[in-house]
Amino acid sequence: MLVYPSGIHLSSRTLQHLSGLLAGHRRRIGSRWRRLTCGWQALLVLAHLRCGDTYARLAAGFRVGIATVYRYRREAVDLLAAQAPTLEQAMRTVRRKAYVILDGTVLPIDRIAADQPYYSGKKKHHGMNAQVLADPAGRLIWASDALPGAVHDLTAARTPGIPAALAADGIKCWADKAYQGAGPAVRVPFRGKGLHGWRRRHNRDHAKIRSLGERAMATLKCWRLLRKLRCSTTRIITVVRAVIALELAT
Repeated sequence: MLVYPSGIHLSSRTLQHLSGLLAGHRRRIGSRWRRLTCGWQALLVLAHLRCGDTYARLAAGFRVGIATVYRYRREAVDLLAAQAPTLEQAMRTVRRKAYVILDGTVLPIDRIAADQPYYSGKKKHHGMNAQVLADPAGRLIWASDALPGAVHDLTAARTPGIPAALAADGIKCWADKAYQGAGPAVRVPFRGKGLHGWRRRHNRDHAKIRSLGERAMATLKCWRLLRKLRCSTTRIITVVRAVIALELAT
């Protein structure tokens, strides 16, 4: 197999953050020797998350076995996921914001047609539904546990208690039409076509505010692994949390 140098569109601060976590973990467990240093292990994991490189390609590039790549990747992702904020911690951050933007995304997964619970009728593909909170500038704040793609956005938001948490703290939230009935804290546009007058102006102004939330989704999808997940559905939320932790740390 041919091997060539490549680049990852990430800052050195991201690499230093992850390698520092790995170094601390190795000291805690008393790891004496590894095929790769903490820095090289961090680079391997970032290449997997950001570029979506397969285990076979990473094994060839870093001159280790595929099983070693799998262990290194799982170890680092678990460490990062543990750094991701909980909903309660996210609410403390949200209280300092003027408002937040709530949106959902269906992360594509590799499944067959028989896996009906994971098929999103809206997106027309199999996936996992993750709810995301973003600040007024469109920066990521928090992501929920991923549910099967067939779950509606409103149900996916209610499952972890997002509307209730926002209402309890009196936080204003902008969302799309899928969140009709989420509660007084979640502001949604008017439904229907051919709206006129102040309703039409309201929907236009609402869309201008909510569109900034698309920046958070774009930031999430910059991590190519999330564009087509082939791991177990039970591991997807761990990957999402690891990405959120990296974005918040850097």
